[in-house]
Amino acid sequence: MNIRESELPGIGYKFEIITKNDDKLVVVIHDDGRREIYHFDADDHEEAVSAATFTDEEARQIAGILGGMRYNPKSLDTVDFTFDDDLIIEWYQVEPGAPAINRTIGEVDIRSNFGVNVIAIKEKGTKRTYNPGPDTIIEAGDTLVISGEKNQIRKLISTLLSSRK
Repeated sequence: MNIRESELPGIGYKFEIITKNDDKLVVVIHDDGRREIYHFDADDHEEAVSAATFTDEEARQIAGILGGMRYNPKSLDTVDFTFDDDLIIEWYQVEPGAPAINRTIGEVDIRSNFGVNVIAIKEKGTKRTYNPGPDTIIEAGDTLVISGEKNQIRKLISTLLSSRK
């Protein structure tokens, strides 16, 4: 994640945030305590697609939520549902620069190589594909709904879906 901070004289401070998934957010903290947050279009980092304004108290409550003060996620990272300790269903967003980008599910042979099934794909926009076939192309920003054993899913993510090595 990349964060740039700049002073806005007479207003406060601006924080421009680019996440690992190339999402852009801008947070403006006003001298009077108000906070504004802007979310930008994934394909055009100059076009704000949403904005919200918070009081100082609201911003602190949201910071607590984001920081895990009200809910601390399970150690299973991004797991949304588990059957037991072995079989899990997970939603994972394909990172920019991941090896699987622009390759098909069949080409990377996810099921045979990792023992993991791709249940669905939510493309970067709004299109959803349920039970995608081997000809389905994996794109950066797609969210894959995958099922398998925890260690198999972690191996798939680190090998094909993540840009980290």
